Amino acid sequence: MPIFILPFPVIDPVLIEIGPLPIRWYALAYIAGLVLGWWLARRIAAQDSFWGARIRPAIESLDDLLVYAALGVVLGGRLGYVLFYNPTYFLAHPASIPAVWEGGMSFHGGLAGATLGIWLFARREKVPMLSVADLCAAVVPLGIFFGRLANFIKPELWGRVSDVDWAMVFPEPLAGSFPRHPSQLYEAASEGVLLFILLQMALRMGALKRPGLATGIFGLGYGVARIGCEFFREPDPQLGFLFGGATMGMLLSLPLVLAGLAFIAHALRHKEVGA
Repeated sequence: MPIFILPFPVIDPVLIEIGPLPIRWYALAYIAGLVLGWWLARRIAAQDSFWGARIRPAIESLDDLLVYAALGVVLGGRLGYVLFYNPTYFLAHPASIPAVWEGGMSFHGGLAGATLGIWLFARREKVPMLSVADLCAAVVPLGIFFGRLANFIKPELWGRVSDVDWAMVFPEPLAGSFPRHPSQLYEAASEGVLLFILLQMALRMGALKRPGLATGIFGLGYGVARIGCEFFREPDPQLGFLFGGATMGMLLSLPLVLAGLAFIAHALRHKEVGA
């Protein structure tokens, strides 16, 4: 047992209630991530020095991209959770599928939904899909950061039992009365803050002049960070550990690592656009 256990900062998951409508931190986290991502994407798209001669989305079209991305993230995230993490339950309770306010979103499903939204947007705007994907990759860690904070506040997706001095006892019956890693904060820091800083540095070093490079850095960075954090995160109880101690999060992140490496290799084999 640790000598010192940090108290869990219990926060009401409902920020405020307007009549019968509760405004939840969980929903606000998604809104904050999308809106801040949209704001930053507009600033990045306006920087000619980032892009060189490369074709990129028009700034005014990014309002529509926000809608495409939001629908893809929410619908894909929920369906991904249903299919990857709890299909048996939702097969028996299909009416619960739309209840996203109860928690249960899959990042990998949300990424798949957002990718479809990016493809539809790029096709409509007649711009290269990789230009849109690279722009989105540069801002996605903002949304991840806020999403992991929402997981912590809820609380859900807590860590494994631990004796580290910063372990916390989460106020949820399923977590038990054991001190655990605050793995949500580990993910917020690595998949959110550190990956965001890495991508912003890459942009300033010319990453957007190489189609697919920012997308590859995001895929590789997120995949590695997520797999690492899975060693501290308690697996979903309905799934538990898979073979050899692997978790579903690890398995779903491995293709991202491979895809990220492939995108990076492809981008580095070609000259900078406009160089």
